Amino acid sequence: MSGAEVSGANHGAMRDVAVGARRAQRELASASGDTRRRALERLAALLSEHEADILAANAADLERAARESLAPPLLARLKLDAAKLATLRDGLLELARSPDPVGEPLSRTELDDGLMLTRVRSPIGVILIIFESRPDAVIQIGGLALRSGNAALLKGGREAGATNAALVALLRQAVSEQGLDPDVIQGVEGREAAAALLDYDELVDLVIPRGSGALVRAIQSSTRIPVLGHAEGVCCLYLHADADPEMAAALAVDGKCDYPAACNATEDLLVHRDFLPRLPAVAAALVAAGVTLRAEPGILPVLTGAGIDAAPVGPDDARTEYGDRVLSLHLIEDLDHAIRCIHDWGSGHTDAIVTPDPVVAEDFLRRVDSASVFHNASTRFADGYRYGLGAEVGISTGRIHARGPVGVEGLMTTRWLLRGGGQIAGDYGGGGRSFTHRRLPVSDG
Repeated sequence: MSGAEVSGANHGAMRDVAVGARRAQRELASASGDTRRRALERLAALLSEHEADILAANAADLERAARESLAPPLLARLKLDAAKLATLRDGLLELARSPDPVGEPLSRTELDDGLMLTRVRSPIGVILIIFESRPDAVIQIGGLALRSGNAALLKGGREAGATNAALVALLRQAVSEQGLDPDVIQGVEGREAAAALLDYDELVDLVIPRGSGALVRAIQSSTRIPVLGHAEGVCCLYLHADADPEMAAALAVDGKCDYPAACNATEDLLVHRDFLPRLPAVAAALVAAGVTLRAEPGILPVLTGAGIDAAPVGPDDARTEYGDRVLSLHLIEDLDHAIRCIHDWGSGHTDAIVTPDPVVAEDFLRRVDSASVFHNASTRFADGYRYGLGAEVGISTGRIHARGPVGVEGLMTTRWLLRGGGQIAGDYGGGGRSFTHRRLPVSDG
């Protein structure tokens, strides 16, 4: 994706889009928190008022995608139903109830008598989000942008074009009804338009790609704008030697089957050697839920001996995000081995252990280097809505700025506000005045 391939006319048009977003973002950020709250509440109401239209647009997208043989995981992510709309409304209202983050004081320091420095939360600015298939991301991202005072340029996949357009229109309506510039939310259509925006590092502050690792790497190599990557979710569930079989089965089935196309779905089941006699009960529950099993040679005889079908695991299965009801099973010798495999095979997204032993669990939580690490819980809990963030822009597997589900805080940076009474820097040092640098409680501001 290179801006050099885009025509000059298209470049000019997209520059106007970015300039408009910058202007609208500054207006949104300086508006009152109540104004942004009302926009979120109005958006939730609009989703109810226009539910039939939204679902009709989504049905048209699904029909076209089926004719074009869209891959099953992408087709699953494309579907938007009444239950998902209800969840989106709940997330918006939770965001509306949350404290206004813009201008929130984080620290106060007295530099000298009558010279007060405050560090406050501030929006990042103009954010370009590039995502595939999932139209619910439009509302999640748009809602977070409104709460955090950011502008969002939304480049969704062509397969969700009708649904995305309907949702972007409602976002803009909710903003406009509060007297704000609707260009703070804009839909971007086509790869060339997105490529043009990647050239405007003076206007676009952050790019968030949600998709494959290849997509993230392609964008990182073609822009000077900082990129917050949301890539593959190769999540592991480790059954320790003393894992409870009933709990293990429930967590494995939920992690794999609750939403197989999600990035927080379980892809690798790591099985301690001493757990093997109890594995058939877990495997049977997975097969009953429609899961295809792929197992290492050390596990296959245990399954086949119990009458459970499983195929041999392939060389790339451990590092594969299936996005479907497929699960690979791997034999583990001890906790150290499990952690090495997670670091070698996983994507740093979400990994979990099943064990009643609190010492082993704490060791796992401390040592596994992933954005989310769980004990006795399904990997499907790695989600901004479930974490109480209201929604998420995505789940970052990188290490810079934000990690894990990225909610409002992940879309904020900071500013410094200095309040004085005419002091000049030249009065300090060299035998002059001295700084007090006295830290004060934020609540006293």
